[in-house]
Amino acid sequence: MAKDYIRWDKLDNTANLFPVIAGESMTNTYRISCVLKEEVQQDLLQEALDIVTPKIPGFNLRLRKGVFWYYFEENGKKAPRVKEEFTYPCRLIHQSKNNSYMFRVSYYKNRINLEVFHVLTDGMGGISFLRELTYQYLRLAHPELREKLGDKLSADTSLNREDSFKKNYKKKSESVYRSKRAFLIKGEKLEYDGFGVVHGYLPIQQLKDVCKKYNCSINEYLVSTFIWATYQENYRHITQKRPIRVAVPVNLRPYFDSITTKNFFVMVSAEFIPQKDEYTFEEICKITHDCLRKQINKEHLEKIFSYNVSNEQLFIARAVPLFLKNIAMRLVYTQSALANTTTVTNIGNIKVEEEYEPYIQMFHSFLSFSKGQNLKATITSYQDTLVYTYTSAWRDVSIQRRVFRQIAEDGVDVKIETNGVYYE
Repeated sequence: MAKDYIRWDKLDNTANLFPVIAGESMTNTYRISCVLKEEVQQDLLQEALDIVTPKIPGFNLRLRKGVFWYYFEENGKKAPRVKEEFTYPCRLIHQSKNNSYMFRVSYYKNRINLEVFHVLTDGMGGISFLRELTYQYLRLAHPELREKLGDKLSADTSLNREDSFKKNYKKKSESVYRSKRAFLIKGEKLEYDGFGVVHGYLPIQQLKDVCKKYNCSINEYLVSTFIWATYQENYRHITQKRPIRVAVPVNLRPYFDSITTKNFFVMVSAEFIPQKDEYTFEEICKITHDCLRKQINKEHLEKIFSYNVSNEQLFIARAVPLFLKNIAMRLVYTQSALANTTTVTNIGNIKVEEEYEPYIQMFHSFLSFSKGQNLKATITSYQDTLVYTYTSAWRDVSIQRRVFRQIAEDGVDVKIETNGVYYE
């Protein structure tokens, strides 16, 4: 492994899937944004990106296609061009139009947007890159910061490119996946492949007080609000054969002492199978709490990714040409994708160095759509505010409305912001 640059590198176990299934309608791109307290200057943001990109080996890459697998190769070209945002978020990143890079940077007023093709890294890696980009931008915009702090990367920024899946997996692991179909949300789509965004701003202390009442974590509570809202809006169609199942990504780094900037997460599921005609929100909170607590432990999480890696390690899998692997992976993905109603991912609490705090107002994040999932949610927090964001291809917003109504009824002061597509 190179010290500063990666001449070539394998994709991690999760990343192998993304190039196979990516397309215009399923881009596998996520966005993390940093909202400053000042207007963004395009020339300085471009300069910051030019400085930071060569320093981060996990982003200074292009994707290549081999006989048996895709692989990474050091890019070395100029950083992508920074543009003012002019279209919907999370569009497919065309490497041929992006200096062969698999991420893009844009801005709008006081917001810096980083969009990443998931093959590169998960949300933790994205946060690390965006934070360094923001630090560098602020040092350029405020020379006194640069004079005080210099241009070195933050001590908290990892450049580690270990494949933590392979390092930690156990051989001969059995499958723990559920492949039965879930209830899927349907409806009328927004025109012109629209991308609706609804941010709910929630005071964290008020959320903690509510969660204490329901005896659940913030993550469990917010997943429960989705299940509750979806059940209330679609109760006739949600059955034991078509339950609500929410995919919840879990960051594996704290469980396995990893600082990798490659993907290192697995999915668990919060499942609601109706057994009677009516449920209270409190009952759904308990079902969600119990379901997730059973799965989010080191032993179970290890079983999930060990099964995936064990399959990849089979000789027959390594010897099969890439085009045949692609066919098989698409079939497996379709089956697993339709087993979940949506995905709710918690990026976590984003922290920045003290010297930069006076310049940063907020962070946002959200996901692109995937097969069967045209409504998704993300959770991002910074300082004393949590942002619960819904992205949707549907014109109807009854689920989002009911989610935030429930949170407000529980005593949380909710503030709503949208990207305006619902008012056109």
